[in-house]
Amino acid sequence: MIDVPQPELHETSILYCHCAYAQVVPAAVKDEVLRRLLELGVAFHAVPDLCALAATRDPLLPRLAAGGRLKIAACFPRAVRWLFARAGAPLPADGVEILNLRTATADEVIAGLLGPDRASGDTNPGAQSEMAAVLRAAAGAGPPDGWKPWFPVIDGERCVNCKQCLSFCLFSVYGLSEQGRVEVQRPRNCKTDCPACARVCPEAAIIFPKYGAAPINGDQVRPEDLRREAVGINVSARLGGNIHQVLRDRSAQVKPRFSPQQDEARALEERRRCLEKFQGTQGTLAEGPPSPPAE
Repeated sequence: MIDVPQPELHETSILYCHCAYAQVVPAAVKDEVLRRLLELGVAFHAVPDLCALAATRDPLLPRLAAGGRLKIAACFPRAVRWLFARAGAPLPADGVEILNLRTATADEVIAGLLGPDRASGDTNPGAQSEMAAVLRAAAGAGPPDGWKPWFPVIDGERCVNCKQCLSFCLFSVYGLSEQGRVEVQRPRNCKTDCPACARVCPEAAIIFPKYGAAPINGDQVRPEDLRREAVGINVSARLGGNIHQVLRDRSAQVKPRFSPQQDEARALEERRRCLEKFQGTQGTLAEGPPSPPAE
């Protein structure tokens, strides 16, 4: 989270996500919603990126989930609910309304957050403009630690625990819970902008909230989406019934090439050895093949 004024929890809380580290929410919509909330003097929580809070299990999310009625301006409701679940803060079935900044107009979002009467109330232009400035600066500067919060969340209502994502992923993003259920354990390991594991999920249970197209982005799953996005095959059978071992072996072969121990000195030493070997080969070629032994 960024350091912006935060209200105390009220009977009905509002959470606004600026989706600062992706370009999937129309800038005009989120800027207008933010401006109207500020000028109407509404108490609300503003966060640069809800995905980042879910990845770090920020304590704000459990507080909001347990704090009574809640309205959220973010992205697709299915994605938002499972982001909260990933943070250990499942949203209650009742008392939560999620407004989708990706598909709704600013007027629709404001009316949903405040009701039609309050949405058209008097405004105070320029109020708390520093909050808007900070959020926009966050969008321009990028994530504070350089990590774009790109990672999967699992729709627990659709997941059948087939473990194909666990077998498919080479980056150890997934693991098993104590109950043997697949879960996202290492979100930072995920390869940015890669939704490949979602495409092998036969039930479209894997969501990447920052992805462009349905149903991977968290939009509702339709039969035609399953036919288009899901591979719909038993990947394990296609690779001889032992996909987990095949992929782990492949991962083990790849990792040495990206060892964290690689540094500039080591790289220069390897280049030197290669150059000496190359020069030796060149010298052998210049001299021609060795003469046959004398009889």
